[in-house]
Amino acid sequence: MSAQTATPSSTPPTGSDRPGWAVLGPGSIARRFLSQLPTSTGVLVAAGSSSAERAQRFADEAAEHGFADVRAGSYEDVLADERVDAVYVATVHTGHADLVVRALEAGKAVLCEKPLAPNHGTAMALVDAARQAGLPLVEAFMYRFHPQTAALLDLVRTGAIGDVVHVDASFAFRAAERTGRLYDPATAGGGILDVGGYPVTMAAAVVQAATGVPVAEPVDLTATGALGPTGVDEWTVAHLTYRTGITASVRTGVRLQDDNTVTVHGSRGRIVLTDPWTLSDDPTITVHTVDEEPRTLSSTGEHPYAHEADATVAALRSGAVEAPQMTHDETLATVRTLDRWRAAIGLRYPFEAETADIPTVGGRPLRVRADAPMQYGTLPGIDKRVSRLVMGVDNQPDLAHASALFDMFVEQGGTVFDTGYIYGGGVLEGRLGTWIQNRGIRDDVVVITKGAHTPYCDPESLSRQLLESLERQGTDHADVYMMHRDNEDVPVGEFVDVLDEHRRAGRIRVYGGSNWSLARFDEANAYAAANGKHGFEVLSNHFGLAEAYDVPWEGCRHVTDAASKQWLEERQVPLLPWSSQARGFFTGRATPEDTSDAELVRCYYSDANFERLRRARELGEQHGVPATAIALAYVLHQPFPTFPLFGPRTIAEARSSMTGLSVELSPEQVAWLDLRA
Repeated sequence: MSAQTATPSSTPPTGSDRPGWAVLGPGSIARRFLSQLPTSTGVLVAAGSSSAERAQRFADEAAEHGFADVRAGSYEDVLADERVDAVYVATVHTGHADLVVRALEAGKAVLCEKPLAPNHGTAMALVDAARQAGLPLVEAFMYRFHPQTAALLDLVRTGAIGDVVHVDASFAFRAAERTGRLYDPATAGGGILDVGGYPVTMAAAVVQAATGVPVAEPVDLTATGALGPTGVDEWTVAHLTYRTGITASVRTGVRLQDDNTVTVHGSRGRIVLTDPWTLSDDPTITVHTVDEEPRTLSSTGEHPYAHEADATVAALRSGAVEAPQMTHDETLATVRTLDRWRAAIGLRYPFEAETADIPTVGGRPLRVRADAPMQYGTLPGIDKRVSRLVMGVDNQPDLAHASALFDMFVEQGGTVFDTGYIYGGGVLEGRLGTWIQNRGIRDDVVVITKGAHTPYCDPESLSRQLLESLERQGTDHADVYMMHRDNEDVPVGEFVDVLDEHRRAGRIRVYGGSNWSLARFDEANAYAAANGKHGFEVLSNHFGLAEAYDVPWEGCRHVTDAASKQWLEERQVPLLPWSSQARGFFTGRATPEDTSDAELVRCYYSDANFERLRRARELGEQHGVPATAIALAYVLHQPFPTFPLFGPRTIAEARSSMTGLSVELSPEQVAWLDLRA
């Protein structure tokens, strides 16, 4: 057995140029951070707590580590201190979000203890806040910053054990008493969120090193576990499968001690870390292969808490918003995986329930930002501001996620939400309604409700579904109601009669059709005019820059052909188009050579559409935006009113889509994009 030793950390600089650190939440983990901070490039200048006594006690302890001038105070006092360049957030999990937002608003870099947030919805809002502030936000998985981890990933990357097959990783301990934050659902207690992120992020890092992908997230996850009497996970085992076929077994708990090791199995051997989370002074890596005797690598004298602090400061000084050792995308992939792990064993905290009053991430009232980019139009019969972009309520897996995404949309000026009776089996309508009630903004938003989808497309089903939708949403009316499909076996007058009845009763303000033929739309309005009824006033069919040769789902209609465009221009019927980005055709994944997506090929592949894509890219380069933004701008600049629907899965996707709002196109450019010039 051979041994190799890594070079210890260099001596930190001294003097007034050392970056100033503040600790927010002076608990046990903060004391570990404090013990190693003297070996970093920084200096502790402040300690903040909700308790003045705890803050002062921590400041007194700091003097024992050589930090003599530490200010103790409230969170507000510390964040206002101009000496503070960066903060270390070390409160309970549920306290992270508020302090992260406040620190970023105060212009501080943030190193936040893991998990960044209890769930993906909150985490993506925090990452977005950092990106918008242009300041570092780093999740403090301190082992990721230890040279031992870098050495492990180098071994994997260079094929030291052949092809990686499986990773086994655990972090579990026994807390004898079922008391305190670890056992409290209100503070997101349990093993998965406390230390389960360690084996999950280690498995992902190994897969990334083995395959060369920047972020690895399991495509399949199964788990079993034990929920204790307080309602948190006390012990659980998960099995992960990644896209390349690499598997992982990860374990965590707060009621059962494990050996807390990592073993990476490969086609020619294995790598063993007996102290992967680097809690000792001399952690080692042992490499066992069929080709040579076991060899051991040692990393002595390292201080991972100091390393993560220095990485945060390095990001600040370079103008970066993240550290390469633990990127934002890795943080978001991790919290999604932890969400799935919790879901697999049936763990949801009370503050995440579908009926919970989830506040904004920063805890402040929801407001439209002064720099909001949204454009507005009008819909007949709607006396509210109508945003030109419509948020699709069909890609939000839980209330926390929906709240973060919807909040961002409103902050950017969005007012219109599109939902449907069949979306999520009705859960998504209820989710939207709960969020609206939590924010108290029913009079400020426009809710589009759709119903009467095949096979329940008849007047009786329409009425039943409308009433049920309103009950789910917790409201007494739909601002806009659209039939989700048409049933041409039913005389159109029967649909007009029942819709008009609901409108006169106040349950509907405006109505129209989704996926209706133009001829049938005209027939409905002719019947309405002849019989003193309200007519159809809005249409929601597929429309976009790419001409559609088929539709993704049976029963859908498109209006991308020349005759349909002429109809829309002549009648000036407001169009709420779905799939205006042509199912991803303009994202870059569509090429003439790639025919792997049968739906994309069937609906959009043609020489003409690929020429439209080329022109969108060319115009995008001129405007400094992606082709997707040009495709959206094309829809917004039609000679008839358009309110395109979009269905972002994340805040990042929403922001990317919204770049199209900033693009101005002339009529000549619109014609050129559509191959008419």
